[in-house]
Amino acid sequence: MNFYQNLKMLVCTTLTLFVVGENHSQSKKNKKPNILFCIADDASMKSFGTYGDTFINTPAIDKLAKEGLTFNNAYNCNPKCAPARACLVTGKYSWQLKAATNHWPNFPEEFKFYPHLLMEKGYNVGFTGKGWGPGQYTGKYNPAGPEYSDIKLTPPHKGISNIDYAANFEKFLKDKGTDAPFCFWFGTKEPHRFYELDSWKKEGKKLVDAKVPPFYPDNVTVRGDILDYAVEVEWFDTHIGKAIKSLEKRGLLENTLVVISSDHGMPFPRVKGQIYEEGFHVPLIAYWKGKIQAGRTVEDFVNFPDIAPTFMEVAGYKPHKQMTGKSFKDILFSKKSGQVDASRDHVLLGKERHDIGRANEDGVNLSYPVRAIRNQDFLYVHNIKPERWPAGNPEYGFRNVDNSPTKTFLMNIKPESSDYRFYTLSFGLRAEEELYDMKNDPHCMVNLAQSPIYKELCKKMRAEMEKELTAQGDPRTLGNGDIFDKYPYTGRQFDYLTGKSVGFKKKIKH
Repeated sequence: MNFYQNLKMLVCTTLTLFVVGENHSQSKKNKKPNILFCIADDASMKSFGTYGDTFINTPAIDKLAKEGLTFNNAYNCNPKCAPARACLVTGKYSWQLKAATNHWPNFPEEFKFYPHLLMEKGYNVGFTGKGWGPGQYTGKYNPAGPEYSDIKLTPPHKGISNIDYAANFEKFLKDKGTDAPFCFWFGTKEPHRFYELDSWKKEGKKLVDAKVPPFYPDNVTVRGDILDYAVEVEWFDTHIGKAIKSLEKRGLLENTLVVISSDHGMPFPRVKGQIYEEGFHVPLIAYWKGKIQAGRTVEDFVNFPDIAPTFMEVAGYKPHKQMTGKSFKDILFSKKSGQVDASRDHVLLGKERHDIGRANEDGVNLSYPVRAIRNQDFLYVHNIKPERWPAGNPEYGFRNVDNSPTKTFLMNIKPESSDYRFYTLSFGLRAEEELYDMKNDPHCMVNLAQSPIYKELCKKMRAEMEKELTAQGDPRTLGNGDIFDKYPYTGRQFDYLTGKSVGFKKKIKH
């Protein structure tokens, strides 16, 4: 081979390598992003260090917040597992979801789910732990996607699930490979009850460190219960940290949007399932290395229906026409902190039937319908059927409140006790209208709605709320709200004569 032949071969080889390298670079550059959505089950916003907590250790999540974006005003639309998660997967407001507005529903077949939509576009999709639920759904896969929960571990405490969330995520990544982008729902079952009693002692925690909200008596029982809860929040954080390491190990972190949240507040009286601040104000943290500017915090109000259209747009697709939430992709990639979009100055919230155990002369298994509007300064609440018990009927054990040491203590407070106000705050009947000053009363302790000073404000906020609900086709606002009482309940049935559970009506898919 002569000099000119060698030169020709060298030039051809160099050009080939250049073209291959350029194509590989372009392929990597143009590859659609991955989406990792991490959702705790029953964790309050204030349980994470980035929101100012001082006694629950969440280093993995706090690191993502420090290097990413923290939303200070994220809300769940309806503070119970199934309806909140229904808003997430569909991109619709709770009152637009027919039976799925309720807890333990049959999810109507007509609705599309963003994980399934992305799967149709070629995304690898899966979930571990808890996806959408509890309730019934049609089709092969949970609305969150195909399940990856086979790998088990020995949990450190009895109340913790034996599902190894991080290992199942690792298996998903290994099985699916890196040829297609992925969308994964990382749903732990913690800190949902039950808790191993006094697990906090094994973890070396101290009663003095627990923070007791002002709507509970400050005692050993409540403090211990809160610390047992803290143990499970920290378990969630541990698995988030492991998931991030899996992404780093595979070189996927730079092309992955990581979002951290919880479906609603902690499983305690007056929080979970209730239209008060700690029940519906949720954590929302977004991290994307090199794409989301580190250290930002925003005040824009975002709601769970906004998440599905955001994920669709991040993946490069238009949100499905059913989605009525508004994408906040622009906020993710903005360089601003504070208020980015001036129009995001409030959210709407609501609930219908959660857990059964509420009855009166109108029937059984009734809802406790509420609609509310929250802006930067105030929370206005309209309890549409104030004659009904918000936590469920007392003779049936307040079934819309998870059983716990705190609940038991509160239920045993006698009317003659000076602490009886704590019982009333968690279980009592409520006024038709409630108004709270959120800057000075974040725990919603003083109802201002009856004060003449706030009469016009209540009227204005209710009008604004009902105008939007009417435009969104809310059956309750349009006068057909009793439909929510008529949808089947697929969970544990209840005998109202004996006050006992009578088994399951049908097999439940979680």
